Amino acid sequence: MAPIVVLPVQPGDPPFRVVEIGGQTVGIAHDMIDVISLAHASGRHGVDLDDPALVRWVGGGKYRWKP
Repeated sequence: MAPIVVLPVQPGDPPFRVVEIGGQTVGIAHDMIDVISLAHASGRHGVDLDDPALVRWVGGGKYRWKP
């Protein structure tokens, strides 16, 4: 299982996705940069958003940011 999980888009203004790292919710992301920032804040550097062993995108890939 990938250590970083980006959950489906949630409605909001702006829409967002919840990010989990190591099974813990670490914050919300409004775009890919936010996912990388949350990963860095959790001590993970050099994050490859296309690596399915590292990041699991639930409910759409990294380009899905609208409900």
